[in-house]
Amino acid sequence: MGERSIDGSGHRARLRRRLFEGGADALLDHELVEYLLALALPRRDTKPLAKRLIEDFGGFGALLSADAEAIARIGDVSEGAAAAIKIAQASALRLLESRVKERPVLGSWQALLDYLHADMAHNPVERVRVLFLNSKNMLIRNEPMSEGSVDEAAVYVREIIRRALDYHATALILVHNHPSGDPQPSSQDIRLTRDIVEAGRHLKIAVHDHIIIGAKGHKSLRAMGLI
Repeated sequence: MGERSIDGSGHRARLRRRLFEGGADALLDHELVEYLLALALPRRDTKPLAKRLIEDFGGFGALLSADAEAIARIGDVSEGAAAAIKIAQASALRLLESRVKERPVLGSWQALLDYLHADMAHNPVERVRVLFLNSKNMLIRNEPMSEGSVDEAAVYVREIIRRALDYHATALILVHNHPSGDPQPSSQDIRLTRDIVEAGRHLKIAVHDHIIIGAKGHKSLRAMGLI
């Protein structure tokens, strides 16, 4: 049975007032999603739908990170409603990324981790991205390199080093996610990292770190003494 069609203007006005007066913390996760959906579905009671989507995808972050087609399919909602959720994710990521771009990456480590976690922690497939830095450790390029299956992604040492040379980068940070949620590095992760470190050393390109992101947290191979 579809969600009932209602005039929710009064309820939504109250949500809006709470948001304006108390900020994002004033609304629960499902209320944020409810309001987003209401922008595209103004005549529909979106509260039950918001709760269902969060439950089906396994949480607020996982919902925002989900593929738009999957959101539309599971929620039986319009393309516009799915787009409302994805534009919220894109806006949040743009804000977090801007905090990384504004100052040296190594001096804004927590801002970097916040951005990477928001971008990658809930992705259902493994993704690899590389942050290319200049001599002042400012971000030159934040580039996705590959997307693989649920448990692997193809990463090519020569391709990463070639991109670093193209961008005149003097350092880089490797990042990838573990869809399982466990950020513990595998033997393959360690071996690949050391191959890239060795390749970069000959060209004076430093590998500052390899960060693995998971829903349960993150691991830094540098902090673990593995590079």
